Amino acid sequence: MGDSLVLAEVRTTCELQAVQEWAATAHPDAPVCALREVDADDLAPDTELIPARAVWLPAVRQGERRVSLADVLVLSNPRRPLALRQKAIKARRPDRLRVVQGEPATVGELRERYIHEFADGEPFTAFVSVQASLSAERAERQIVGDRYKVPRLVAEQISSSARFQARAAELAAELGRPAAAVVGEATDKMSNFVATQSRLMDDIFSSVFSNLHERTWTVSVDLDTLNRLRTLNKSHGLVFLPSHRSYVDPLVLAEVLRDHDFPPNLVLGGNNLSFWPVGPIARRAGMIFIRRKFGGDPVYKFAMRSYLSFIVEKRFNLEWYIEGGRSRTGKLRKPMLGLLAYVVDAIEQLEDADVMVVPTSIVYDQLHEIGAMAAESAGGTKKPEGLTWLLKYAKAQRSYLGEARVRFGEPFSLRQALVEAGEGRARLDKVAFKVMDEINAATPISATSLAGFAILGARDRAYTAAEIEAILDPLLDYIHSRDLPGPDPALCRGVGLRRTLRELTDAGVLTAYDGGTDVVWSIAPGNHAVAAYYRNGALHHFVDRAIVELGLLATADGELVVDEGGLLPAAQQEALRIRDLLKFEFFFPTKDVFLHRLGAELDLLAPGWREVSPTEEWTDRVLHDHAGALFARRTLQPFFDAQLVVAERLVCLGDDTLDKDQVLADCLGLGRQLALQGIVRSKDSVSTELYDAGYQLARNRGLVPDEEGGVPREPDLAAARQRWLDEVRLMRERLRRIAWIEAEQAGLLR
Repeated sequence: MGDSLVLAEVRTTCELQAVQEWAATAHPDAPVCALREVDADDLAPDTELIPARAVWLPAVRQGERRVSLADVLVLSNPRRPLALRQKAIKARRPDRLRVVQGEPATVGELRERYIHEFADGEPFTAFVSVQASLSAERAERQIVGDRYKVPRLVAEQISSSARFQARAAELAAELGRPAAAVVGEATDKMSNFVATQSRLMDDIFSSVFSNLHERTWTVSVDLDTLNRLRTLNKSHGLVFLPSHRSYVDPLVLAEVLRDHDFPPNLVLGGNNLSFWPVGPIARRAGMIFIRRKFGGDPVYKFAMRSYLSFIVEKRFNLEWYIEGGRSRTGKLRKPMLGLLAYVVDAIEQLEDADVMVVPTSIVYDQLHEIGAMAAESAGGTKKPEGLTWLLKYAKAQRSYLGEARVRFGEPFSLRQALVEAGEGRARLDKVAFKVMDEINAATPISATSLAGFAILGARDRAYTAAEIEAILDPLLDYIHSRDLPGPDPALCRGVGLRRTLRELTDAGVLTAYDGGTDVVWSIAPGNHAVAAYYRNGALHHFVDRAIVELGLLATADGELVVDEGGLLPAAQQEALRIRDLLKFEFFFPTKDVFLHRLGAELDLLAPGWREVSPTEEWTDRVLHDHAGALFARRTLQPFFDAQLVVAERLVCLGDDTLDKDQVLADCLGLGRQLALQGIVRSKDSVSTELYDAGYQLARNRGLVPDEEGGVPREPDLAAARQRWLDEVRLMRERLRRIAWIEAEQAGLLR
């Protein structure tokens, strides 16, 4: 081994003196040189370079070293104190100044890495400086904690890498442009979205914007899964893919991870939120603001792909909202695959690279935003975000709204999921559906969801607390038998149920009438979509059961065509047909897994079904025996009502076609008409989101033009549209039959 040299990453004379004092004990034979003054080309290959950094810590406040808002207001940064104050701090509070040592390396080892990783023409000395700084950064995290793991020197590392330069040259050749011009444009565009995190801004961001959620909700989290994730994070980068319900989702998740000493996520979000003062602070705290659409800009796509590849390679944790926007209905939206495709590309281009995908569910007892989102779903216009909007939003967040629950699905290796998905165009869809299925499985059922489920019946009427409790009792039994993540049953019975109803009444979702012998609750006028939002957050847990009920009803009514295979295969085919009608509303597993789940549902409804030849009389008896525990009507009515409207509109067109936006606008008008006439039974089904899903189903069936505007696939368009309408009418008739069975059991028929 040759000589050693301590490379001091310092800014001031005081910091250099601190490193020299440390080195006198730790490395007495090694000279100390400021990092910026070293010329690596003049050093012998066997010279050992020892990175060292002076680290300033904030004072201890309430048991934690953290920058406060007061520090910011007096223009002080305890993590980077002014040079004039450093000597005094060092003398009076020596605990605030530490020296850390990074991992040493020889000049020869660094040169080998430089040749392998960096492009020709980049100064070797600059490479050594970057590597020393990164090594000291990793050592500093041992003191400040993983929560302050932040990427530094990002632009320098990406733009100077050989891989970036080579791919830029390839893109330039495709575009017929000079390579230098593409490199310059890509670097410039990257500078507009790269998150240059700083510890100060991370602390400021959490302090300034914590009022948007900390007073509004009590946050709960699954600690067992969180501990498993912390262990995984030691060897893998994590990609959190949460459900999106609120603007504060990233703040809530950041609080959970921060409180449990995770490194901060780099969060990808739309540039609609990059306005002042959110944008400048959030970007320096890890927010990556990107364009909503950039498919037509190949250089922007290249810059984004290069940045995500860097993040994957360096194992920084990543977060984005795969639905592409907040849910307007309470259900998960269709996943957007663009960013996932870029991360997949990074994994496949980097040998042995991988990330652990963490499906994440965030749900709230109540949300202020639901009214605005429900109005948008009913055809209203989304108000643009800005400073005035932010101030109004913050004002609305002052009242307490219950609990915010953060739960995690089963994390999985993205590389392994790609192998299991196989090849072909559907590969990304399979991975995304796996994410959504895991989010759904982890999503807890709230008491407000169940209250909405009970009151949003097919009959638009008021209910007493006793009636609501009678509806919820079998539902709670079902949740228990399925071991679903349900609410505290006490919140759905007796005093607890009345408290839940009062909270929804105070929020304006319900209205209470107490002028008679008993208090009755009903949906407040115009708020059916808001109540449905709460209900829809739990519906996916009941869909399999609802499909089984519709299949049993088809059997009981003798509607199935039974061949030599018997009744069971016919019933399974019917279940698959119903699933196909709902495939743009819910996320279903593969055919075999789906049928297995239906078998498990039948085990609960009719435990001996496997030993029974299911006749019409047997299935009719099963349905009537469970009349108080049938969920299909409350679960599926809105979706078949919405499909009815879309199908009716398309049938009226005959063989003609219209622009999608015009069809959806027409459906809003028709839906309101049919709701007023009582033909559409669920007022919450009057929704552009639900009509859009119906239109996607029509497109999938070839009943409307494809996304490129081509002609519909079905040759006899009018007849095919009529067949779909007939199917929907049949499903709605079955739901009417279930309503009749329920009413008969409850003694409501006269």
